[in-house]
Amino acid sequence: MFSDWRRRRAAKRVEPGDGHALKPFRWWQTFSRALLHLRLETDGTVQTWSVDVRLWGDDYGVVHAALYRDGRHRARSTVPARFPVPGGAIEVHTSDYGLKRCHLVRDDGSEVQLTPDPASAEGRRLALDRRHPVASRAVGVLSWTVLAVALALGVPQLAESLSQVPPVADTLGTVTSPWSLPAAANAGLLVGTLLASTERALRMRNHWLLDGGLFDGEV
Repeated sequence: MFSDWRRRRAAKRVEPGDGHALKPFRWWQTFSRALLHLRLETDGTVQTWSVDVRLWGDDYGVVHAALYRDGRHRARSTVPARFPVPGGAIEVHTSDYGLKRCHLVRDDGSEVQLTPDPASAEGRRLALDRRHPVASRAVGVLSWTVLAVALALGVPQLAESLSQVPPVADTLGTVTSPWSLPAAANAGLLVGTLLASTERALRMRNHWLLDGGLFDGEV
């Protein structure tokens, strides 16, 4: 029931498009834009549906997704977005590190992920997976490991810092982290976490604990 309500709310955010042409992906947009495509056959005609997401948002930090059909603008919405298409709807969700979800959800409940544009960062990551699967898996395992280590080392230190705030200490008492890393090590851990989370976002991998998606919500 709650999921249905969220999807109805997302559908209400969709605005009609103005028909302008889809701009090609440029190399300087590698980390600020995501572009994905889907080919659908409707009444014997194959149409290409594209989703264009500007990940850095507008002047107010609001992220929008745009829907195109055969290269022409059809609709626009803030994310999380849900665009009706023949046979279902395309759901788009972002995280702090990039794309979290861009799937066609068919009327029968089945799902298929849209294909990243080859020029995009997501497309290049997909190309690595196809051409060098062993190296791709190694990178994926490394990203997972970095996030798991960061979680294990960072959460106790954060809990210790928060427990030392006077109102918290007076109410709940204080806790002591089993380890205390130097500032340089914590800074390196932070950089590694950002890189690992970004790599996972390029594959649209998201775990509520590892990737900090507990409060992101869904479509």
